[in-house]
Amino acid sequence: LRRGEPFSHWLLVLDGADEPEHIWDLVPTGPGHVLITSRNPEWSEHNSDLVEVPVYERDESVAFIRRRAPRLTPHDSGRLAEALEDLPLLLDQTAGWLNDSEMSVEEYIGLLEGGIGQDVVKVSVDFPLTFRTAWSLLLNKLWETAPEAAGLLRLCSFFAPDSIPLRLLHEVAWDTVAGLEALTDPDRLDRAVQQLLRYSVVRLETTVPSGRGPVDPSRALHMHRMIHRMMRDELPPADHAACAEAARGALAAVDRGQPSDLRMWTTYAALTPHLKWAEVLESTAPAVQDLVLDCLRYLYLSGEYGSGVRLAEPAMTSWTALLGATHPRIWDLGHHYANLLRALGDYRTSERVERAAADYLAAEHGDHDLEHLRAAGGLAADLRGLGRYDEALRLSVSIRDRYLAVLGPQDYRTLNADNNLAVSLRLLGRYGEAFERDRHTLDLRRSVLGEQAPATLYSELNCAIDLRLLGHHRDAEGALERTVRRHLAALGANNPQTLRAQHNLALCRYLAGDPAAARPALARVRRDCQRLLGEHHPLTLLITASAACAERRAGDPDRALLLHERVVAGYRSMLGDAHPYTIGAVGNLGLMRWALGERDAAVDAIEQARSMMVRSTDAGHPWALGCAYNAMLVRMRTGRTGEARGLGRANGPRTTALLGADHPLASAYRQAEDPARAEHLDFWDFEPLIV
Repeated sequence: LRRGEPFSHWLLVLDGADEPEHIWDLVPTGPGHVLITSRNPEWSEHNSDLVEVPVYERDESVAFIRRRAPRLTPHDSGRLAEALEDLPLLLDQTAGWLNDSEMSVEEYIGLLEGGIGQDVVKVSVDFPLTFRTAWSLLLNKLWETAPEAAGLLRLCSFFAPDSIPLRLLHEVAWDTVAGLEALTDPDRLDRAVQQLLRYSVVRLETTVPSGRGPVDPSRALHMHRMIHRMMRDELPPADHAACAEAARGALAAVDRGQPSDLRMWTTYAALTPHLKWAEVLESTAPAVQDLVLDCLRYLYLSGEYGSGVRLAEPAMTSWTALLGATHPRIWDLGHHYANLLRALGDYRTSERVERAAADYLAAEHGDHDLEHLRAAGGLAADLRGLGRYDEALRLSVSIRDRYLAVLGPQDYRTLNADNNLAVSLRLLGRYGEAFERDRHTLDLRRSVLGEQAPATLYSELNCAIDLRLLGHHRDAEGALERTVRRHLAALGANNPQTLRAQHNLALCRYLAGDPAAARPALARVRRDCQRLLGEHHPLTLLITASAACAERRAGDPDRALLLHERVVAGYRSMLGDAHPYTIGAVGNLGLMRWALGERDAAVDAIEQARSMMVRSTDAGHPWALGCAYNAMLVRMRTGRTGEARGLGRANGPRTTALLGADHPLASAYRQAEDPARAEHLDFWDFEPLIV
């Protein structure tokens, strides 16, 4: 939509968006319009124009009532509209049941003016008195004429109001809810649904299903949020607890398969909105807790990290209070919570969670305990995120060896440990060793998990990245083209892993010598990642770093400077000044300053990056060698030829020994030995890696 594809003019309606921070990423810019309905006036603080939506005009109310209740005369319709203050929802519901009732409009208005039932529904003062009173009358009528429908409506308020799949209602253990035992009969349940539709307290929505799964979202009930809130608020505590338990049981009973099964993601997408309303975090039932853990895994795999943290964080508080701080469920939950935090770049919090779990489980069960090894694996990932690469490698090797001893080479957990060991090697610049490890893991994952499994695709992508880092750009480009196609087919475009594959393909073409052609692809994947994950997500920052370099070489200098500055600010905020990613980003910003002619500022930044990168990693790390290469070039171009040659003599042989004589960086060092050729050499771009 932002690009005007497939429509150059469009209207997007977001109905009931009462929490702006939850949907900011669903509001595109571009050649269209966005209409938001909300009861929250804070939207005025989010670059929005507020328009008060009025009630119906009287003639509109009369026409509407007569369509809903043909038996009412124009005079009666006008009297009813006046009594209900032209509120559309009330007109709809009241006219619906008056049409099927023998009660006259005058009798109804008499009840309304008498204030009958105002205590039936206790809601906040921001609801019109007329609404509370009229809703009480309708609810009383529903309890009198169709008590099973009223009970069904009450239970529906423990699911999300916007879409309650009809199939989900058939999973409810109705015999556990007092007064609703008869709804175990599917025919009785269907009749109760029809009663609710007749009174317009819910509406039936039909959508085109996408994907496969046991929960069919094609037919679902929609309950107005005002009614949803009022139904929950009026429940006595005992009934509230019974309805919540029944709703939780229904959600847990759905056949949802494994979160890693892509075919089941539609099912998980239909389940997760209901968790909050069913109060799943208050349950100690194992089946309900399994549901929570599975949904957290799904949210992680599908890239919905923010939603996952918003579920996991209160779950940690609730389950710790319910179960105790050392219950096995806490370690399961903590593992998912830490994964989500890590995915958002909060490595320090994730490290605290994983280290506490790893230390406790090792002390209680030994260092070969599988739960301890899982926590230790998360801890190693946190260390990688924090830039403590040597420590992470030692732990990664130890974890892999212990998994191998306990489970053998083909267990998926051993393969995960192999994959993570390769990541640690890659971050240390040991690209050849990482490639051999990734290729070994890929072969086993293909045979054990299958070609299309997300983990297999992840290994396939890592192998291609290793080839690119080793300087084999053409081989890497072919491998990346193939894996991008497979990622799109298996995971879809809106998945972080797919975006990472697309980014690396564009980056490979950029490094192969065509920055102008790669620039729009990098800009496009950055926009997609920004939309999906947000401006400050680690993957967005990583892609922005590449897009900034492409803009610097072949695009808009002002745009490039802005992107470089955003990357530096993002890494400083997330990781601090001394992290290798921040240091490398500062060096890239120095290259941008050089391109803009700000030579003094550029030299300072480039030299600072060189010295700090050596301290942060090692003089023989590819990042340190690249920073030294940039410093060598600026020394040559500012007349400090002797100092430049000193850097070249120290670092050129190191680069050849580490990466091979044919690597582009090693070749660049050799070419720089000739001052005439050095003047025309490109700088080396720092590239952060996924941890």
